[in-house]
Amino acid sequence: MQKVLVPLLAILGLLFIALAVYYWLTPAGSLPSFMPGHLAGATEHHFKHGLAALLLGLGCWVLAWFSSGSSSLEA
Repeated sequence: MQKVLVPLLAILGLLFIALAVYYWLTPAGSLPSFMPGHLAGATEHHFKHGLAALLLGLGCWVLAWFSSGSSSLEA
């Protein structure tokens, strides 16, 4: 199960970080309508949505890092 979980979390983290950059670079009016934060005609950027996506991405990477370590405890 860990052989599948670690790469999946790493890829998911990368996607969330890419989403954060997309939120920061794209005005709210230009976001696709299915994305949270879409406001028709708005010109501001969604900093908080991007920050949340960045934190989720970093959280996925940290979880992948801790999941990839050895499970045995050495005394």
